Amino acid sequence: MFRHTKHLQFEAKPEKPDALYAAKLQELIGGAYGEMTVTMQYLFQGWNCRVEGKYKDMILDVATEEIGHVEMLATMVARLLEGAPDDVMAKAVKDPAVGAVVGGMNPQQAIVSGGGAVLADSGATPWNGKYIVASGNLMADFYANVAAEAQGRLQTARLYNMTDDPGVKAMLKFNLARDTVHQNQWLAAIEQLKEDGLEGPIVPNALFDEENQEHSRTHWHLSDGTQAQDGPWAQGIAPDGVHQLEFLADPAPLGGPASAPPPPDHLYGTKAAGHRGEGSAKGPSGAPNKSMGDKIKDTFS
Repeated sequence: MFRHTKHLQFEAKPEKPDALYAAKLQELIGGAYGEMTVTMQYLFQGWNCRVEGKYKDMILDVATEEIGHVEMLATMVARLLEGAPDDVMAKAVKDPAVGAVVGGMNPQQAIVSGGGAVLADSGATPWNGKYIVASGNLMADFYANVAAEAQGRLQTARLYNMTDDPGVKAMLKFNLARDTVHQNQWLAAIEQLKEDGLEGPIVPNALFDEENQEHSRTHWHLSDGTQAQDGPWAQGIAPDGVHQLEFLADPAPLGGPASAPPPPDHLYGTKAAGHRGEGSAKGPSGAPNKSMGDKIKDTFS
């Protein structure tokens, strides 16, 4: 159950209208790392969480807080658009609405939402539910949450330096602080999962005996750079405490030619006569499950 309180989590009052900045601020609402993304990401993570208790409670606490952040930003956008830019651009363009668009307003803020925020980013690209990560694996999700909060705080910091409005800055100072605590919370939750023995640092904490262990520890040197071997990712004990990392200076390809089989005739793809595709089921190297008919054809072709 959710209950709405008619008060903002933090004040959102600009000193003056600024349509151009309102368009920029849309990134923190509907961008890939905006508040709508983390709101829905954390809500679905909480709803999908199968561990009752502290983890689920914490996730849903943060998720519900993020709903308030969307409300704050939407309110700020509407207030930045109020009358904007009536006293500047309207001197050249008599129609204030047209003047606002000329002055930098996202046209959808005028046409679709009637002078309010829209669920889109700063380039007017609509928000997409595919931005969110809610896998059901808490370690995988918490790693994604750290990244989301880091990117969100980075964008907030950049926007903070794009305005001189004290009211906008005051709200963004609050947002920066909450992004800080959320990064710390998800980092702490990652360590708690390890301490509780629920997950290890590698996701998922399974199939280590099944994977090709020869390739579970090597850094492949595949660029012109010469210093990759100097990092801890190329030598020493891995963060999982199990693997010994190694630097492979001159890795060789392990597969055959990247040659695709010819397409069926009805797809009308361009193909050379007689081409079968190296390594395909009917190609030169064959495949172990070839039918007897195919083997006979290969013999006499």
